[in-house]
Amino acid sequence: MESKRQQKMASLLQQELAAVLQRDLPHLFGGGLAPGISLVKVTPDLGQARVYLSLLLSTDADARLALVRDSAKEIRQALAKRIRKTARVVPELTFFHDDSAAYAAHMDGVLGQLHIPPAPSPDADGEGPGRDEPPRPRLFKGE
Repeated sequence: MESKRQQKMASLLQQELAAVLQRDLPHLFGGGLAPGISLVKVTPDLGQARVYLSLLLSTDADARLALVRDSAKEIRQALAKRIRKTARVVPELTFFHDDSAAYAAHMDGVLGQLHIPPAPSPDADGEGPGRDEPPRPRLFKGE
């Protein structure tokens, strides 16, 4: 469970890292779209941050992740300029690929392929519960 302090720092880092990647260091991506920051997790001592990048529109996610990891020092320096008045120490940044959106799309496809039979219909007279359902409890006298 993260403390409020960790949550505040993670939120600050997420916002500022997105700004750094999009505005301050766009040359890292050759004019292409900068990766999105989907999640930031900070250690309790605020010394390290795990940054999860969303590389959805990228054709070669591994190459872009390697590019970001190689530029981690430059990214951290640009981040330090932005948060120097807010944070005492800029955490060490470790970047990871967040593939949760791809996993969600995969699971949606798997669930879409399932054949689920329709629910059983009520009795022929249209009243009362189906054969497999227990009778509904009466809550009030007049029911």
